[in-house]
Amino acid sequence: MKYYQTLLFDVDDTLLDFAAAEDHAFRLLLQEQGVSYRDEWKKQYQELNKDLWKAFEEGKITRDEVVNTRFTLFFDTLGIKVDGVVLQQSYRKYLGEGNQLLDGALDLIQRISNRFDLYIVTNGISKIQEKRLKSSGLYPFFKAIFVSEDTSYQKPMKEFFDYCFERIPQINKETTLIIGDSLSADIQGGCNAGIDTCWFNPLKKKKELEVQPTYEIAKLEELLIILDQEKQSNP
Repeated sequence: MKYYQTLLFDVDDTLLDFAAAEDHAFRLLLQEQGVSYRDEWKKQYQELNKDLWKAFEEGKITRDEVVNTRFTLFFDTLGIKVDGVVLQQSYRKYLGEGNQLLDGALDLIQRISNRFDLYIVTNGISKIQEKRLKSSGLYPFFKAIFVSEDTSYQKPMKEFFDYCFERIPQINKETTLIIGDSLSADIQGGCNAGIDTCWFNPLKKKKELEVQPTYEIAKLEELLIILDQEKQSNP
């Protein structure tokens, strides 16, 4: 077992419930356009949005292309012409209200904040992520928040992690661990950066990529076991 000192946490679906935040924002956006909510439309939007962010992670399109076209593309399927940039602004406002914590997230961070150096590493929009972290109560426990929008790179790009490492005092890759729910962004990103990884997999999904996480947990509290074992093995 290894001793860790620096812990890098993803945000969405790792600490905060993005599904709940997204559902809230999507419903309000439909309401704003005078459209009644349907589960099939939410699923359709999620699939379109997922494909766009995947293309972003792969470096095929820019973040601006993702956020400024997704609603234009979605409402086109409903036969409604909208201004994607304007709707994105509304969506950002609604999404920023989504501060729902995943079970055990705040308790975990509170318990380990005095023992480890905690940082946020997330893809997304800076103002939204910061607002959600602050309103959830998580923000004060992290030494810094690194968001892809500010770095010009995104997970899993090595350049994103290089940007973070340059701004983390006395970082040692050997004692750094990233915790996240995404194999393609967090775990692949950690591997690209040369650090250990912990895959948060509460739904026990099958691995769709060849990348191998150092650890896998189904509950956030299980991270305590990993960290305590390592503390014990390195008194």
